[in-house]
Amino acid sequence: MFKGSLPALVTPFTNGQVDVDTLKKLVNWHVAQGSHGLVPVGTTGESPTLSHEEHDLVVETVVQEAAGRIPVIAGAGSNNTDETVRLVQAAKDAGADAALVVTPYYNKPTQRGLIAHFTAAAECGLPIIIYNIPPRSVIDMTPATMGELAKHEMIIGVKDATGDLSRVPKQRMTCGPDFVQLSGEDATALGYNAHGGVGCISVTANIAPKLLSEFQKSTLAGDYATALTQLDRLMPLHEAVFTEPGLVGAKYGMSLLGLCSEEVRSPLTGLTDETKEKVRAAMVHAGLLN
Repeated sequence: MFKGSLPALVTPFTNGQVDVDTLKKLVNWHVAQGSHGLVPVGTTGESPTLSHEEHDLVVETVVQEAAGRIPVIAGAGSNNTDETVRLVQAAKDAGADAALVVTPYYNKPTQRGLIAHFTAAAECGLPIIIYNIPPRSVIDMTPATMGELAKHEMIIGVKDATGDLSRVPKQRMTCGPDFVQLSGEDATALGYNAHGGVGCISVTANIAPKLLSEFQKSTLAGDYATALTQLDRLMPLHEAVFTEPGLVGAKYGMSLLGLCSEEVRSPLTGLTDETKEKVRAAMVHAGLLN
């Protein structure tokens, strides 16, 4: 169920409030553009600045609007295990297909602590995808620890944002061939799939969902010649979007397409004029703007 291009969906705002109508339009746009699933209220969805009520509202809206046409993996991470369990349970109650649970940031638990945290989340009975992102969470889940967690029937995969392509075969060895390995880094998604991954939870796919969907199809079919051509169109966009925090770049690119406002919540701020021009030029290069 979970493979291909899975946009880490932005949360649209209008005058400081979650723009539910625009959120619904984005869901339908992604379905029409060929995205293979949606991942709302991750970091790209500005989950750190959403209230619990807003978080639940976004998940419920995306699930209801997707209406089973594509799977929804709801962000449900926290560095508080009890809060994580609450978020996972809410995602389950809303009808999400899985929950994305980040390694607990700031607390710096041991590997034993990671096992306890993710096991508690899995006991809710909703499939769990581990989000391993050491640059942000400060801790790194080892392949051995992931292998222990993979023994739980509800822990089914990983969003791997380590940037280390050697992790894919190592995790395949510890977790088994059916463990779902998704890249969490747009720029290395081709290499990730070549090593055995099956998709990417993508920020750039907020702007270029059709092209990212086609790119993922090429890699999964083993057609790397076509994938390289597609990557040549995409790489400047990947770089431009992440010049400043990726979700800010994504929202600006979406605003150029008339999809949503570029509004973000503090402590994030809008792009500099220099970065805006970089994003615009990359979108022209990718064929998204005339």
